[in-house]
Amino acid sequence: MKTFITGATGFIGTHLLKRLSQTSHQLYCLARKSSNTQHLKEAGAIIVLGDVIDKRSLLEGMKGCDSVINLANIYTFWEPNNRIYTDVNIEGTRNVMESALENHISKVVHVSTSLIYGKPKESPFNEESPVGPVRYSEYARTKYQGDLIAWKLFKEKSLPLVVVYPCMVIGPGNPKSGGQIVRDLVERRVKARATDNHINSVVHVRDVAEVIVKALEKEGNIGQKYLVGQQIYEREYFQMVSQISGVPLPRMYLPDSVAIVGAFFLTLLANLTKKAPMWGLSIDCLRTGTHNIMVDATKVERELGIKYSPIRVALEEEISSYRA
Repeated sequence: MKTFITGATGFIGTHLLKRLSQTSHQLYCLARKSSNTQHLKEAGAIIVLGDVIDKRSLLEGMKGCDSVINLANIYTFWEPNNRIYTDVNIEGTRNVMESALENHISKVVHVSTSLIYGKPKESPFNEESPVGPVRYSEYARTKYQGDLIAWKLFKEKSLPLVVVYPCMVIGPGNPKSGGQIVRDLVERRVKARATDNHINSVVHVRDVAEVIVKALEKEGNIGQKYLVGQQIYEREYFQMVSQISGVPLPRMYLPDSVAIVGAFFLTLLANLTKKAPMWGLSIDCLRTGTHNIMVDATKVERELGIKYSPIRVALEEEISSYRA
């Protein structure tokens, strides 16, 4: 099977390529000229120069392919120019889906995020729960809009769509906001704790890669949704980080109201200086972290045979990768 992949140079993409290199899939990976493509070459992938915002490169790159995995997105909680979220998460998604239709692709696995659900009335929520009324970040808002485009094409144009909704992805080499928090704790840059009393949902990056591969290869699952994640209290999560790293947690604790005010001013400063907020503490990050995210993500266990990796194992590997 010839599989076209966007976002293969990212965090999930790097681990997905390792997993796919163990299969018979022929890999065609979209990459910008400026991207580091060494791991794509090591996986035996054919590199297609282009960008999801350039539809012509997608149309050309997908020719002759059987399936598409769409990982490309902007996953941050602050950018100096918010336009990039719309360009990639909305218009980029539209370009990928329309190009897949025009190339008569047999299956598209689109990787979204559990954050598009906001805070549903059901808790824990599952794949079929109605989404909540609010998305708590520009990232979540634009990913949701991209999803709506994909599902509209599924309903109106018979796009052969499957969507994977990971929770916060953790594991070795994590460059995202969750990884920054862990690294800052381990390197003693954090002076106070916050969001301890909230529940988060996380998942090992290799589990996400496995779900994507299983969703791609499973027959008869067009139109299916797959949430991926496990619940944990933030305080237990950070205690694990402390135990694994041997670094004590900060004694000072900031109530939500104080942390949100601090994030507001750090975001305001970042918008003025065009430099990311200190400790990654943007208002979008805090708004997301102060809403309990509880998912019922057992469908992947039942239908795809996934066995979740222990959260502690993911953190051990993540911390080891930083220290290496």
